[in-house]
Amino acid sequence: MNILTVESLAKSYAGFQAVKDVSFSLAAGEMLALIGPNGAGKSTCFNMINGQLAPSAGRIRIFGRDVTGAPPRMIWRLGVGRTFQIAATFGSMTVAENVQTALLSHRRHWAAGRWAARYYSQEANDLLALVGMAEQARRSCGELAYGDVKRLELAIALANEPKLLLMDEPAAGMAPGERSALMALVGRIVREHGIAVLFTEHDMDAVFGHADRVLVLNRGVLIAEGAPAAVRANDEVRAVYLGAGSLFGASH
Repeated sequence: MNILTVESLAKSYAGFQAVKDVSFSLAAGEMLALIGPNGAGKSTCFNMINGQLAPSAGRIRIFGRDVTGAPPRMIWRLGVGRTFQIAATFGSMTVAENVQTALLSHRRHWAAGRWAARYYSQEANDLLALVGMAEQARRSCGELAYGDVKRLELAIALANEPKLLLMDEPAAGMAPGERSALMALVGRIVREHGIAVLFTEHDMDAVFGHADRVLVLNRGVLIAEGAPAAVRANDEVRAVYLGAGSLFGASH
């Protein structure tokens, strides 16, 4: 069964079509990259799937349920996690408290600020261990290096016990070594927990090194879909995205 199914998705703004007739599916345990040049419609697709934008046409199904136009909170309650290009964490709280707050929300046990430290401490530590952050649990989030903030954001997203994870440029702003380590970590979690991942990314090493399949958008239209090697060799992709002399022409 597909975790996510997108059918003929479209979004228009005053006559301008940002996304046109996009269809794809995503299975459990699969990492699917959505790439394209700036303005291709990637963020618009992401925001429609996550409920932040209502589609002008088309259907979105998660776990077989039609969620077209549903609000983000409903999407989240279904078991969908989300990370953002700019990490969304509470800098004044500890690393563990950030995860505990997410666990409280997931379990509808409301407490805020320092009160969060009273609840789900072991569960928070387990999630931090999963992303390699256990030793920093008591540090203030505001003291973390950026790569560690991105790993913390992943732990927060996993607090929802998601079966579908939407990751918007997960490696943005990270050093090359950190990008590779983070994507390898995501891949391991996907395989071990059967999570489906849809991610956008500008770093082609991250895309071609870790995605199982790649979707390419250009001017709102899906122009290519398939295994990384096939997409890399696609003449239209090479022409509109990076050009024949770019990274697409290299072998990695």
